[in-house]
Amino acid sequence: MRNDPDQEIACGFVALVGPPNAGKSTLLNRLLGQKISIVTPKPQTTRNRVLGVANGPGYQLILLDTPGLHRARNPLNSEMVKIARNTVKEVDAVAYMIDAGSPDGEHRREAAELLRGAGKPALLLCNKIDRIGKEKLLPLISAWQEVYPFQAIIPISAMNGEGCEIFLDQASRLLPMGPKLFPDDLPTDASERFICGEIIREKIMLLTKDELPYSVAVVIESFSEEPERNLTTIHATIMVEKDSQKGIIIGSKGSMLQRIGQTARREIEALLGVKVLLKLWVKVQKNWTANRRVLQELGF
Repeated sequence: MRNDPDQEIACGFVALVGPPNAGKSTLLNRLLGQKISIVTPKPQTTRNRVLGVANGPGYQLILLDTPGLHRARNPLNSEMVKIARNTVKEVDAVAYMIDAGSPDGEHRREAAELLRGAGKPALLLCNKIDRIGKEKLLPLISAWQEVYPFQAIIPISAMNGEGCEIFLDQASRLLPMGPKLFPDDLPTDASERFICGEIIREKIMLLTKDELPYSVAVVIESFSEEPERNLTTIHATIMVEKDSQKGIIIGSKGSMLQRIGQTARREIEALLGVKVLLKLWVKVQKNWTANRRVLQELGF
């Protein structure tokens, strides 16, 4: 039996922010129980703001996964950082996440400046505690307590779920009371088209060399559903900056492009629950990461 949509609960927006590779996307997927945001070992995987809805007894947390905060080296990176900083200003509360096992002295200063500027209640999430001992965790917590008055500092492991329920409870206490903003069966506002493009980009990042991830974009050109055939046909363009990058993605006799297509298609079929015909093309758009017009066309 569903809750009365007009019933007052703790309901509001929580920004997941922090440096690259802190585990924000992994946490979002863990809390939702399904993959909404792509995850790779490479920094700056998340480029857009991704919304996920976590429902529980007496609360609805609308979580906003954001690009990692970093020093921008081109217009694309600048737009990504701008997304994260603007999100902090728009939400009810902030969850600042760090990798507990990484050096973070510089992050502490930058986090304090960001949070003071936003003036929102904030939690600190010390992620990846499964990788460090308590003897390292306690000094880390003490150091962060000195730089900002967090409502709570929560050790978590987004990978195995440790501390996640505590986070949900603490975050819900920071939200205003009101009716639910999303129905229970809607985990995200991201379109299937957007998620499919992100899945393709994830496979490229996982399968190709290190220099490629930051120069690749995926554009879904068409998304055609045929329910009577239980089939969806997707045409996508993979955009790179150099001819050499195009060669890497295509691979010897098209082998890499075929691998990317096969692995992406399997995951997209699981997502959509239908057969998928996935057609990929590779296009060179020189210096697109520095081209404001192209970035606008890509939604930045």
